[in-house]
Formats: sequence, C-alpha cells, structure tokens
Amino acid sequence: MQFSVLACAAALCGALLAPPALAGATLDRVKAAGVARVCIWPDYYGITYRSPRTEQLSGIDIDLAAALGKELGVEISYVDSSFTSLIADVTGERCDVAMFAIAMLPQRMERLRFTRPYLSSDIYAITTKSSTVVRSWTDIDRPGVQVAVQAGTFMEPVMAAELKQAQLVRVKPPATRELELEAGRIDVFMTDYPYSRRLLDNADWARLIAPTKPFHVLPYAYAVRPGDDAWFAAIDGFVARIKRDGTLAQAARRHGLADIVAP
Repeated sequence: MQFSVLACAAALCGALLAPPALAGATLDRVKAAGVARVCIWPDYYGITYRSPRTEQLSGIDIDLAAALGKELGVEISYVDSSFTSLIADVTGERCDVAMFAIAMLPQRMERLRFTRPYLSSDIYAITTKSSTVVRSWTDIDRPGVQVAVQAGTFMEPVMAAELKQAQLVRVKPPATRELELEAGRIDVFMTDYPYSRRLLDNADWARLIAPTKPFHVLPYAYAVRPGDDAWFAAIDGFVARIKRDGTLAQAARRHGLADIVAP
C-alpha cells in the first residue's frame, strides 16, 4: 500500500491541493512580531519531545524549527498541539505552522496546505518480548488480539480498514499505548518509525515487529493554513533548502531518523 502523494512532485502537490489564494500576510506579521508560532506534539519522541524530567524539548523538528527561525530572523514560540487538534489549531491560527512530522492524509490535505515531504514512514508493531500472542506480523490480525492505536494518528483509519479479525483499541490521553500494553489490556500497538525508537531506546521489555513488505508508507511534511501563498512559499522553500544543503540529513542522523528521510 503506497500513498499516491509520494509520487507527486511537491510543488505540483501544493498547487493542486491548495485552494485559491486569499488575502494573507502571515510572513509580514511574523517578521513584524519577531516570533513564529510553531505547533508541536510534545510526546513525539525523536520529533518534538518534551522530557518529563527536564521539560526540555528535543527532536528533529525542534532542531529544524530553530533553523527556520534563524532563516526568518525571528524567535520560535512552541504551541502544544496533537494529531487530534492539529486541523483546528492550524486553521484557527493558534500557530503559524505545524512542525511535527505530519502524515499527508487525504482528509488533512482537504483542510491544510502541506509542504513537500521531508520524512516518510511505514507502520510498525510494538509488543512485549514475553508475548506469546503476537510473535510475528501475521499474528496481529487474528481473533481475540487487541490491537491499539493512538487516537487521531494516521494509524487509526488505516488499521480500522485493515483489521478483519482482531479488535481495534483506540487509546486516548491520559492513557498511553505503552501502559496499556504493560498492563496486559492490549496485545500489541501500532506506531511509526520515529515513535518506535522511543520504546527501543527506553524500554527493555519492548519488541519491534516490522511488516514483511511495505504496508502503508506515508510521507510526512509541515502544514500551514491555506490561503497565504507567501507564507506557504517561505515554509516550502525552507524545506527545499534544508534538503539541498544537508541540514535535514544532519538533523536526521542526530536523532536516529536517517533511514526515513524523504528523497
């Protein structure tokens, strides 16, 4: 399963998927205020993660947001968001750009304008090393298996369509997939490559199961509110430059994401 946007030239995608330009002066406002507001999901390990111990933010998009601020000559103000509130946060102007590896889903592309992709990821499974229920990818969609997804992520509609025998469990905060798995209330949960790094780096009980062949690879990009061509050009141009000059590749290596950098 391969999302067609991967084959679409980024500039063409922007032109085809964006509505007609409306009056907008985001870039002027950002420069006048000296601040760009960046939506993040602070629980996205390797992408935009806030340490519960130090409260410090880290991840590839924290590094790249800093690079964006430097390019624009402004400070960066982070706005906590999530995949469930993403569209409302961007279209409601809580932030100027969402920078947390946002999968280019059709339903999101109807409401938001996306830059060219900078990462892409398939779906992976996480279970426990001691699990006797799920030992391989083919064990996931079996009767009685409880398969969890984070509500609001792209895994939710994908797994809802794919699972024929297993039961889908949608996990919403304050519950977490990890705690549900450790407690035995689910047998496995689905995630993407960046988030899987968190478990493998920090939980000695976790085991990663990769699909045996490409399952549902999606491109990730940054998202802005439609209607302001100048602001979109600034953000999309930034992505083009960091891909070209090596900034993206360097940041990806720092955070263990070199394998999913988009061409």
